[in-house]
Amino acid sequence: MNKASGGSAGRPRSEEAHQAILDATLALLAEVGFSSLTVEGVAARAGVGKATIYRRWPSKVPLVVEAFGGLPAFEEADTGSLVGDLKAMLRAYLELFNETPLATVLPALASERAHDPALAALFNPVLRQRRSPLMNALERARARGEIPPDTDLELAADLIVGPIAVRLFFTGRRIQPKLVDPLVEMALGGIQKR
Repeated sequence: MNKASGGSAGRPRSEEAHQAILDATLALLAEVGFSSLTVEGVAARAGVGKATIYRRWPSKVPLVVEAFGGLPAFEEADTGSLVGDLKAMLRAYLELFNETPLATVLPALASERAHDPALAALFNPVLRQRRSPLMNALERARARGEIPPDTDLELAADLIVGPIAVRLFFTGRRIQPKLVDPLVEMALGGIQKR
């Protein structure tokens, strides 16, 4: 076998294995949760050896965080108004939220991070980054005068996405995209009139 064919054949397999590991991690997170997820289980599901996983990730924590990071997040929407931005953002997010493992993986990781400092240290920055389009929309709204200049934007963001978490964590139900309009209008009613 020559080096050229060996090199080109190895790279796609490596990329395929990498994606298979991430996919297996998400599937197992959805099925068994974080505490029951093992590197051995991921390796078996992905069809790779444990050594293949450990060459890329030193433990399950960074593996899980990278797998989670590949799931849908808020996407930028700049419609010229906060109402339009939030409705576009939340509608697109909820459609993906309900079609991917995000709805089962996010609650599992959110509950575990309170008990696992290593997970929290890696997971919290990923959550902040995924939320940045929402924060950007609120900053633009503040600059346009749509919300009071002294609005606590972190709290406002919590108010906007809070109903999604409440439904998911406490009732097991998901918010459907058709509920975005009333959700946004109620949240903004409180934010704008404070």
